[in-house]
Amino acid sequence: MRTRNTEKEQLVKQKAMEHLVQYGIDGFSMNKLAKACNVSVATLYIYYRDKDDLILSIALEEAQHMCTTMLEGFDPASDFATGLRQQWKNRSGFITQYPLSAHFLEQLKSTEYFQEKIFRHIADQLRPVMSQFLSNAIENGEIDELPLEVYWCVAFGPLYTLLRFHHEGQSVGGKKFAMTEEMLWQTFDLVLRALKKQ
Repeated sequence: MRTRNTEKEQLVKQKAMEHLVQYGIDGFSMNKLAKACNVSVATLYIYYRDKDDLILSIALEEAQHMCTTMLEGFDPASDFATGLRQQWKNRSGFITQYPLSAHFLEQLKSTEYFQEKIFRHIADQLRPVMSQFLSNAIENGEIDELPLEVYWCVAFGPLYTLLRFHHEGQSVGGKKFAMTEEMLWQTFDLVLRALKKQ
């Protein structure tokens, strides 16, 4: 049996994410991936059982990396402003530092099979910590109790919109755009004002 080559395995992961972002699930194949990596298709099967195993393995690894990054330095017992600021820092940091990984995971959201397996894993990692943070903020009288969807839209919707504009290099009406730290935290201050009790 042939042994695993770590460098080759990393190349396969990188090219697999690139291809999935570019061509989507339907346009992705083991043959195309092997060609892009300059390896035989048989080599891919050293690392993965099949196409689904390849996508799922890479996605779970990237999802775990994202969750770890999102929870870095985050204390669910912190006051609301401090905790939310850390979340914005972590989320924007992950997306700007690892754009391929972020777009790869986003691409998989549209597939039922992968959504169930991958996004359940993400929810299992983040839900308990974020729920505790939110419950504390409500109990401490810092924010009103809101439906989770409303809270999420107000708390993170503006952040993800800014990041999308930044990634695309343009904003509303095709205007050239690059996000700055000042814009990021200006938007954060508006979100905080909207959510915090006066």
